[in-house]
Order: sequence, then C-alpha cells, then structure tokens
Amino acid sequence: MPTPSPATLPADTIQRALGEFQIVLDDSQVLKIQQYTNILLAWNEKINLTAIRDPLEILNRHFCECMYAASTVPVEGGRLADVGSGAGFPGLPLKIIRPELEVILIESNIKKATFLAEVIRDLGLEGARVLVSRYEELSEEVAPLDFVCSRALGEFAPFLEWAHSEKVAAKQVILWIGARDLLEIEKIPAWEWREPFPVPRPWRRLLLVGTRRIQPPAPGPDPQ
Repeated sequence: MPTPSPATLPADTIQRALGEFQIVLDDSQVLKIQQYTNILLAWNEKINLTAIRDPLEILNRHFCECMYAASTVPVEGGRLADVGSGAGFPGLPLKIIRPELEVILIESNIKKATFLAEVIRDLGLEGARVLVSRYEELSEEVAPLDFVCSRALGEFAPFLEWAHSEKVAAKQVILWIGARDLLEIEKIPAWEWREPFPVPRPWRRLLLVGTRRIQPPAPGPDPQ
C-alpha cells in the first residue's frame, strides 16, 4: 500500500497541539507524526483502524493523549509491551517521544499487525516489533517487562492478573481509562495505584499507573 507524502498536518499545527499537553518534540519526531498520520489515513480506507477520521482529532486524541504519559511516568528506558495495540496507540507514540524505549506491540488481528509492521518500517523505528498473538498466550516472549500498557481494554481483571503473574512480572502498568472504570480497577489488590492523572482536554479520560505488589512468600511449617 503506497505511503503518501507527509503533508496532512502542518508542523506548526502539531507543535501547538503538543504544547497544550506540555509535550516537546524535535523536528524529526514531528515528521514521524506526520508520516504516521498519513499511513494511518491511507490504511483506514481499507481496514478499520480508528473511527476518528479528522487528522487534527487524530493528533489530539491519539498522539497527544498517548505521549502525555511520558511526562507523568518515567519511561525513558526499559521494555514496554502495548497490549491490544490496534493502530499502534499508545505504544508507537511512546516510542517516538522516547526513542530509547524498547516497544513490543501485541496485536492478534493479522491485518492490523501488518499495518503496525509497515509503520515501524517506514518510520525507521529501531527497537520496536510486533507480536501477532493474544496477550494471554504470551509469557517468556515478552518478559521481563518494565512497563505494560493498554488503551482499549474491555476487561481489566484478566489483563492485570496476566501482567502481575510470575511469567510476565511487569513492574508497572499504565492504563488510559474512563472515570467509570476507576473504581473497578482500584479494587484489584495486586497493584498499588497512584492518584489518577486527568488527561488534558475535556474527554474525561484518566491516566492510571500501578506498581506491582510483591506477594509475600507463603509461611513455612511451624518448627517442631
């Protein structure tokens, strides 16, 4: 599928939007957003990657909202898995803003995974790869993980149980959620949750970060 030239979003428009989220990018990173947006719009005519069609709304809702996490969570290095990556959000925007981050995109849909591979190739994103799989079927293929994140989950409990399990042992989990999901998630005891961060702009979205609780070892038999 041909990739159009990067002219959908002017650079100054991108920088203004990023400024509202207190995000600073250099010219090469802005170019990657332009290229990514154009590839997304071209592919979206063939397969349903996002319901958002307006380039400016894509910029704000997908890129800015995802990159905002980098200002609240220290993801400068380490390994991050994006579960149910879909069109690559939040994993690839985090890779753009933090190039040294190693990113694994987990996506079970083959067509979407093919799209992700093309974005990685066209943008020259070293240290990013796609795994075509359901997350429940993965363990040593992704471990060890410093961060695991998701933005499009329907069921949080099994995902958080998987991320906390010994076979994955993610250190931190990053979630983009609606306010109504907060109470359900905070009841899950395996994670110590920070105070949620409201995402800028009036979408009522929250950024929630949890740190893995270490389970104490089971008590041994009483000495005789």
